[in-house]
Amino acid sequence: MQVWPGQAYPLGATYDGAGTNFAVFSEAARRIELCLLHDDGSETAVELRETDAFVRHAYLPGIMPGQRYGFRVHGPYEPGNGHRCNSAKLLLDPYARAISGRVDWNESVYGYHFGKPDSRNDMDSAPHTMSSVVVNPYFDWGNDRPPRTEYHHTVLYEAHVKGLTMLHPALPEELRGTYAALAHPAVIEHLTELGVTALELMPVHQFINDHRLADDGLSNYWGYNTIGFFAPHNSYASWGDRGQQVLEFKSAVRALHEAGIEVILDVVYNHTAEGNHLGPTLSFRGLDNASYYRLGNDPRYYTDTTGTGNSLLMRSPHVLQLIMDSLRYWVTEMHVDGFRFDLAATLARQFHEVDRLSSFFDLVQQDPVVSQVKLIAEPWDVGEGGYQVGNFPPLWTEWNGKYRDTVRDLWRGEPRTLAEFAGRLTGSSDLYQDDGRRPLASINFTTCHDGFTLHDLVSYNEKHNEANREGNRDGESHNRSWNCGAEGPTDDPEVLELRARQMRNFIATLMLSQGVPMLSQGDEFARTQGGNNNAYCQDNEVSWVKWPEEGAETDPLLAFARAMVWLRRDHPVFRRRRFFHGRPVEGTHDELSDIAWFTPEGEEMKQRDWQAQHAKALSVFLNGQAISEPGSRGERITDDSFLLMFNAGADPIEFAVPVNHGQQWQVVVDTARPDGVPPGTGPEVAAGERVTLVGRSLTVLQRPG
Repeated sequence: MQVWPGQAYPLGATYDGAGTNFAVFSEAARRIELCLLHDDGSETAVELRETDAFVRHAYLPGIMPGQRYGFRVHGPYEPGNGHRCNSAKLLLDPYARAISGRVDWNESVYGYHFGKPDSRNDMDSAPHTMSSVVVNPYFDWGNDRPPRTEYHHTVLYEAHVKGLTMLHPALPEELRGTYAALAHPAVIEHLTELGVTALELMPVHQFINDHRLADDGLSNYWGYNTIGFFAPHNSYASWGDRGQQVLEFKSAVRALHEAGIEVILDVVYNHTAEGNHLGPTLSFRGLDNASYYRLGNDPRYYTDTTGTGNSLLMRSPHVLQLIMDSLRYWVTEMHVDGFRFDLAATLARQFHEVDRLSSFFDLVQQDPVVSQVKLIAEPWDVGEGGYQVGNFPPLWTEWNGKYRDTVRDLWRGEPRTLAEFAGRLTGSSDLYQDDGRRPLASINFTTCHDGFTLHDLVSYNEKHNEANREGNRDGESHNRSWNCGAEGPTDDPEVLELRARQMRNFIATLMLSQGVPMLSQGDEFARTQGGNNNAYCQDNEVSWVKWPEEGAETDPLLAFARAMVWLRRDHPVFRRRRFFHGRPVEGTHDELSDIAWFTPEGEEMKQRDWQAQHAKALSVFLNGQAISEPGSRGERITDDSFLLMFNAGADPIEFAVPVNHGQQWQVVVDTARPDGVPPGTGPEVAAGERVTLVGRSLTVLQRPG
């Protein structure tokens, strides 16, 4: 076999049509062997003799795509000093573009013997672990172009590759649960008819199933357990795992782009699947433990701000390079349109505290590729001071956890909620205005993968996670949910009617709020997880979306959700790019304020009205003639005006239509109706007249511009 010196960059395995360049970083290693793996279980070892700045490299002519490989690192095994090198462990390439196989949790994949955590385990892990794969980078993208949907036109849909598609009746069984299923016309048709513009996929970076879960007959379904930051998860591929997963993922992105749908990845750069000091040795730990991980005062142990056993060392230039290289790769080579960063506060922990000016954010800000795609933070972690909603830099948007909590509190009838609800409905200026951001920095949601589904939010007071085999101790206990009078399944028609109305209330509120709305998969037809609010380990029908049967009549909640999404998309007054001023807009002839708040009696809200403990109802006027931001060509934007009436109390309330904000209105949304949205023929209402809202409902009146 010929071995040429090769290059130190790019890292990973790079195929050029004639051979493959291999490059891997390790400051701790004394010697590194590249192991080419053969289907008969044998391997050919090639020492990487060339070194540049701790990167060892070689070029092997004739090594083609599909070749499996790994690394063996000879170096210090000194846990007390933070080093865990062991050449008996076959290690994944941190830059592997594809990963084959799975971990079977044999004792050999650990650095110690079971029951003896201070021992050294020299068993060969190769037969029991995963391998890296050389991939062909060439792909016919055709005329693929990123949709580049602006935030004010964006409707996010959070979904799981397998969960969304596993039970779809129109999909061939061999495609269900795969990237190819995302590209199927039946799935794309559903998303486009719903009005979705961006598919936010739960983790598709290669992850592994936890040992504990495997022993319990469960699995890491959600996938927040990454081991390969460049590799699409191999079990979501229908074609194979020797690089086919890369082609299949690219094909799915291309098909979604053709339909005008962006692809956003939920990424987990805060920790890896290697866990704490008792976790397996799969890649980073064996290559250079101290360079990749944040170690404790005692280097045998890990600092953990993620609740998963370890945290990546965000002040390490090699960790930062790994993350930025990974982000650029997914944009430039895989054509994704943005990222949602799991536990993003950890990425800001350069030293201990969360620092919005940390190196990671500096790198993102100046990067000409990454800075131009959608960047969404989950703005918290489990470490001290980790709740950082509203504190990310101006380039970023955030999952607005305060929006979720406030909207839930409003509709379950909590007192003194109106003032904060008004702030959340209008874009959370208290969180985003001071640092130059706009309402679109707020990613609004009431449900997501983590917690109750929409159906369960209105059907359960308590979590029911017994199937997770943790004694119902896992998952959030304070869900701000309300079961509408019965816990779980019921035949009571009054309870069922109220639950349906509450689900319409949540969907309508989300679509009427300033910011960027995010729907959770299956909420549009009331999927349930049976009260499980932490279904991370339920890779089964608990978590999979149960689709309506083919030929069934349109689900009324689905029809309502579609109508609300399209109402929002059709009217710029619901998706403003600037915060409301609370006064008339200069340069227009309209003397009315751009927004006004009213009591149910039709009188403008005063301070005492906002703070009244019993108050659970209000109206808000949105002036379509007073939109301050210009259009894309500098033109003035105008729209119809709307009056939103909210009654979060249990009893019916009469709302007076304000007399000075328009003479003639038409009801266009009424969540008290089973269809929710009158089909263009809602009743007309004149100024000064009264509209009765049943308990826990909302109504929208429209006045032509």
